[in-house]
Amino acid sequence: MISSVRGEVLSVGLDHAVIEVGGVGLAVQATPGTLATLRRGGQAHLYTTLVVREDALTLFGFADADSRELFGLLQTVSGIGPRLALAALAVLEPEKLRRALTEGNITVLTQVPGIGRKGAERLIIELRDKVAALAPADAEGVRAEAVSSAVRADVIDALVGLGFSAKQAEQAVEQVAGDVPDDTSRMLRAALAVLGKKK
Repeated sequence: MISSVRGEVLSVGLDHAVIEVGGVGLAVQATPGTLATLRRGGQAHLYTTLVVREDALTLFGFADADSRELFGLLQTVSGIGPRLALAALAVLEPEKLRRALTEGNITVLTQVPGIGRKGAERLIIELRDKVAALAPADAEGVRAEAVSSAVRADVIDALVGLGFSAKQAEQAVEQVAGDVPDDTSRMLRAALAVLGKKK
């Protein structure tokens, strides 16, 4: 596995750069954001993943290890290949993508070309817990915030399923969130009590 490359940038294209490593020019696929940081003749250091297919070996490069981890994680979901995973990281910054998954934000995820509502729902179901565990250790409170967001999203979904409007559900959850622990069943009971008083 080629986990990183460092060398002179020989060229920068629309979807890839060629980086010389030990006298060999390696074509590295990358997002527009990563490519924008590279200059021909300059030095580059990219975190990489080598994707092996029957007919090709493709190297994907990222400006940071966090993006590379998310790239690999996205591909664990059925129907998400390397091209679609790269497209997701091209449209959404790693933190925004992580937040969308933990909060169950389908609207944000469907901004990625190739990901429809069903695909977004599948990503949320399969990756919500994994993404929360991947949150950077040096970002204080990120994991706790991810858990809290996931609990709130679950409670809102449950309330909508019980017949309340999304707006009513969100307002009720906001009202009780600071007073109850990050526990789905407790928050749901508290939100139902609030909604019951309003009837």
